[in-house]
Amino acid sequence: MKTSTILKWITGGLEAFFSIPILGGFLIVSNLWAPLWIMLGLHILTLVFAAREMESKTGSIVGIVTSIVGWIPFVGFIMHIITAIILLVDAAATSAREKIASQ
Repeated sequence: MKTSTILKWITGGLEAFFSIPILGGFLIVSNLWAPLWIMLGLHILTLVFAAREMESKTGSIVGIVTSIVGWIPFVGFIMHIITAIILLVDAAATSAREKIASQ
């Protein structure tokens, strides 16, 4: 499995966690928005690996935008959901494509 695919699974799962109402927002606010900075770094890292491996960069770009606007109530919640869906669908599609190619 490619590094970018693994990172998409990780960042997609974290974005899904942050989209949990109340719990995700509480975690972000109680840590003074540090999780958004961490996610920004992870999305940039994922973007670099996706570009290097010639994979889709859409999820990482949306994730970067989400990390920037994630502090806005409700907007951040919706963006976390959208980003999680994009990243997890992309990771699943890439995993399926790699599995077919290896057979």
